[in-house]
Amino acid sequence: MFTSEKGIVEEWLSEFKTLPEASLPNYATNLKDKNSLVSSLYKVIQEPQSELLEPVCHQLFEFYRSGEKQLLQFTLQFLPELIWCYLAIVVSRNVHSSGCIEALLLGVYNLEIVDKHGHSKVLSFTIPSLSKPSVYHEPSSIGSMALTESALSQHGLSKVVYSGPHPQREMLTAQNRFEVLTFLLLCYNAALTYMPSVSLQSLCQICSRICVSGYPRQHVRKYKGISSRIPVSSGFMVQMLTGIYFAFYNGEWDLAQKALDDIIYRAQLELYPEPLLVANAIKASLPHGAMKSNKEGTRCIQVEITPTSSRISRNAVTSMSIRGHRWKRHGGSKGSRQSRSSSDVDSVSCWNLQSRFKYDHCCQKITFKI
Repeated sequence: MFTSEKGIVEEWLSEFKTLPEASLPNYATNLKDKNSLVSSLYKVIQEPQSELLEPVCHQLFEFYRSGEKQLLQFTLQFLPELIWCYLAIVVSRNVHSSGCIEALLLGVYNLEIVDKHGHSKVLSFTIPSLSKPSVYHEPSSIGSMALTESALSQHGLSKVVYSGPHPQREMLTAQNRFEVLTFLLLCYNAALTYMPSVSLQSLCQICSRICVSGYPRQHVRKYKGISSRIPVSSGFMVQMLTGIYFAFYNGEWDLAQKALDDIIYRAQLELYPEPLLVANAIKASLPHGAMKSNKEGTRCIQVEITPTSSRISRNAVTSMSIRGHRWKRHGGSKGSRQSRSSSDVDSVSCWNLQSRFKYDHCCQKITFKI
C-alpha cells in the first residue's frame, strides 16, 4: 500500500470523527464520488495484516448503523470483498487476523435481522404464477392450459415463501457460518441497483475464486494466493448467482460469464441441484453475443411478446359488411341512404382493422427498461 493511499484512508478516518451530525447527509452524498478513497479501502481490506484494517472496519460499521441510507450502501459495496477475505483467512487457519472482519460481518447481520423497533424480521416473497402474463412470458406461449374445475379453483391464488425469523449470532462457527454469509449476500443483492461497477467486479471475481480455489481449475484461472478448498453451501451459491445475473446486464459481461462457468463447475463437483438449476437457466436465457451497454446508462433487455389476441385478417367478413352488401343489391332511395351509411361504417371498420393489424405487427418486439 502506497503512502498516498494510506494518507487518504487516515484522512477519511479522522474526518468522520469530527463531523457534526447536521452535516451527515451532505457528507454521505459526496462520499460516493470519492473513487480514490474507495480503491484505497479495497487495498486495506485485501491486506489482513494492515494496521488500518481494524479502524476501517469499525468506521464501516458506524456508517451502517448511522441510519443514513447512502452510508449504509457505502458499507454494503465492500461486502463481497469482506466475505472473500474472511473465508480466505478461515481456510488458512489464521483466525486471529479475521477478528475485525468477523465483527463487522456479525454486526451487519445482527442489524439486518431486526427492524427499527428491535423485533425480528420475517422476509416474504410471492412466487409468480405462470398462468398470469409478465414481461418475461405469455401464458399462451406455454401451451394449452385447459380451464378445468381444479385450475379455476386455484386461479388467483399465489404461493408466498417466508424467510425468518433469524437468530442473533455472537460469533461465527463452522455450523452457522454460511447461514450468516448467505443472509448477508441476500442483503447485498437487495441493494444491487445502488452498487457501483467496482463492487460488481469484486463480486464476480470473488465468486470465481471461492468456487475454484483448491481445484484444478485454479491453475487455469491463474489465481494465486490460497490453494485450499473453500467449503460453500447450496444457498450461498444461489445468492452468488443472483448478483452475477445482475452483473451480466450492467456492464460486467466478461467477468460475469467467467463467474457463471466457475459456479457451474463447482456445483457439478458438489452435486448441488439448486445452483445447477439456476445457473443453467441463466445460461440458457443469455443472448448469444455480449451485451454492449454503457456502464453508466440505462440497460435494456429485448423480450419477444406473443400477441394477446388472435390476428384479424384485413378482408375479414363482418355482419355489417354482409348487411351493406345486401342493401346495395336491393337498391332503392331508402336503401341507398342506408347503403351509404353502411359503407361509411364499413370504411371505419376496415380502417380500424388495418390499424389493429399494423399495431399487432409493430408490437412483436418491445424493449423493457430495467
